[in-house]
Amino acid sequence: MDSEDVIEKHFTHLRPEQTKALTKLGIRTIRDLLYHFPARYESSGDVRTIAGVTAGALPADRQASVTLYGTVRKPDIRKTWKSRRPIAEAFLEDASGKIKMMWFSQPYIAKTLHDGMVVKVSGKVAGAGAKIYLANPSIDKSPIAPDAVHDSLFNRRNQDDTSPPRGVTSALYPIYPESQGVSSLWLLHAVRKIFETKAHEQLEDPIPAEILVRYNLPSLSSALVFIHAPQKLSDATAARKRFAFEEVFALQIVMQQRRQMHLTETALPVAVDRAALADFVASFPFPATKAQMRAIETILLEGDVGSGKTAVAAATAYLVATSLPKGRIAGTLQVAYLCPTEILAKQHFSTFVSYFSAGGGSASGGRDITPINIGLITGSECRVFPSRVRYEESAKLSRTTFRKRVADGLIPIVIGTHAIIEKSLVFKRLAYAIIDEQHRFGTVHRQKLATKGSTVPHLLSMTATPIPRTLALTIYGDLDLSLLDEMPAGRKKVETHVLGPKERERAYERVRAELAASHQAYVICPRIEEPDPQKELALQAKSVKAEAARLKKEVFPRVALGILHSKMKPAEKEEVMKKYEDGEIDILVATSVVEVGVNVPNATVILIEGAERFGLAQLHQLRGRVLRSTHQSYCFVLPETSGPSTQERLRAFKNAKNGFELAEHDLALRGAGELVSGKQWGVSDIAMEALKNIKLVEAARTEAAALVARDPELENYPSLALRASTADREMHLE
Repeated sequence: MDSEDVIEKHFTHLRPEQTKALTKLGIRTIRDLLYHFPARYESSGDVRTIAGVTAGALPADRQASVTLYGTVRKPDIRKTWKSRRPIAEAFLEDASGKIKMMWFSQPYIAKTLHDGMVVKVSGKVAGAGAKIYLANPSIDKSPIAPDAVHDSLFNRRNQDDTSPPRGVTSALYPIYPESQGVSSLWLLHAVRKIFETKAHEQLEDPIPAEILVRYNLPSLSSALVFIHAPQKLSDATAARKRFAFEEVFALQIVMQQRRQMHLTETALPVAVDRAALADFVASFPFPATKAQMRAIETILLEGDVGSGKTAVAAATAYLVATSLPKGRIAGTLQVAYLCPTEILAKQHFSTFVSYFSAGGGSASGGRDITPINIGLITGSECRVFPSRVRYEESAKLSRTTFRKRVADGLIPIVIGTHAIIEKSLVFKRLAYAIIDEQHRFGTVHRQKLATKGSTVPHLLSMTATPIPRTLALTIYGDLDLSLLDEMPAGRKKVETHVLGPKERERAYERVRAELAASHQAYVICPRIEEPDPQKELALQAKSVKAEAARLKKEVFPRVALGILHSKMKPAEKEEVMKKYEDGEIDILVATSVVEVGVNVPNATVILIEGAERFGLAQLHQLRGRVLRSTHQSYCFVLPETSGPSTQERLRAFKNAKNGFELAEHDLALRGAGELVSGKQWGVSDIAMEALKNIKLVEAARTEAAALVARDPELENYPSLALRASTADREMHLE
């Protein structure tokens, strides 16, 4: 058995649904199967039989949960006799007997069960005598079949024999991530089959031996045994540490190789006119912060919401657009500014127009700001500033005319959505590319921008999404990182309040006060439409349309309300945003479509309904919508549930001083999965776990940098080169 053999070669009786499930799990080869790690481990000593529970062998503390494995029988829905409250009920059956399970006021659970389904249930025992039952137990669908709990893979072969089976000394068994068609038990047996052939010992270790010794990490073959068949939890922990280091190390190798490649690429030189830059920065309607000045010449820019990233982008774009091409006395270099949404592209276009207008605005003090043509291209329109007819306005152009002007170098700065990277748009001298909200684009988009001209452009990537330092070091390891860690002068911290269901009026009173002061408000809802009442499992949360109607009728009858959501046509969205920006709409009821970049300085209060349904990064971005001016602003979060985890998350959201602190807190609290998804970045769950360990990440970065410096092509490390290639392919960053 070879590690690169496809699964079907050695597991010859796979059913179509199993093949499909394995593909969904990312398991194609024997190596893939060995790298499909358990999600957790359970001890067979924790498992009870139904007979033991019904015979009275209950926990000493009746409030403690019992864990049972069995087969579901007769799932049904009924109503209580007096209150007519709906109840889902079913029986759980194993070889020793059966017990009733009941879920009160949760009838939908019965619809998720079917007769014959194998499950693990955990819950409290209620009732007495012959009428005991499990009250509202949690369900884990088919992690391990009931007969597997005591079969030859585990710690006893029958009820009387408690000695371990031959070759297995562990009372722990792994629980694997599974998919419909392939159960955790199937994966367990498959891995054991591979171990019997010793195929895992044939794998070459991608981590150099000296690094294993330096950090006291187990070898690859040992780690595979430790993680799939641990004798104790400390074995599994050591193995996970090793595999976490391996993945982060491989990613860092990729990033260091990219960094080396960047250093060899030639971009168009930009002649920096310090005096012109100083004049341009002085034209801003606010004094530039030290962090902004420090960041103007950097590549990856991570700035908190409201910290002034657009000003940095504008200043660096001005430097490029006013720089003459080398060896020429006329002409200009070009800038491409890629935005994730049409709303944001149009907003940045408007902001750039105000910055670049001749004279620089009232703040310029009469300084001479070189006027520059600025273009906008989105899926719906093309515009250019200034208009040849009315110099103070922009003009609409046909797509053909716009493309020709860009190709001729007549539009130095082009702002737009994905339309910028279409093949039909060709730049004459693209020297600088700016990517806003970097995490919303992937390496493919960067590569497309890089091939827009004859040379690779300089790159500025920006993000306001809270990213822990360890994650930034990992996924942006090929870029130089600069933080905007201070706010423009005069900006006040948003007052954040977490309200209970009976405190909503407090938020409404603040909204009324802000409207009376001629300010505006946002109300954010998780849904667009009301949920279908016929669907038991539908998300029960406030919707934009219903909430806007309710607020207009019951709470704010005399104010102008507008709605904004992702299903509206671009022209409709633009009209609503224009009215909101012009003050014609007092309260904008919207989904999270406004979370990125929307800039209305007059909006000073935001209400976030169903706050627990948003990630912390989303909540932070939404709160940033009212951090756009020197006015005191307010954020009210109104969760629909108030469990311990919700309370802890929202407490952290309220108390965090900034997005950087919030990111680090969430990483320590729950891991990287909330602020960023491993699937989104193409990074495995085990690598995401590693991000809690700054020492591990920095060690992997240091080792990778040293190794690539002495062997850029990894000629002396073929197994590491293969591992890095796999990591590069999987880290799609799309």
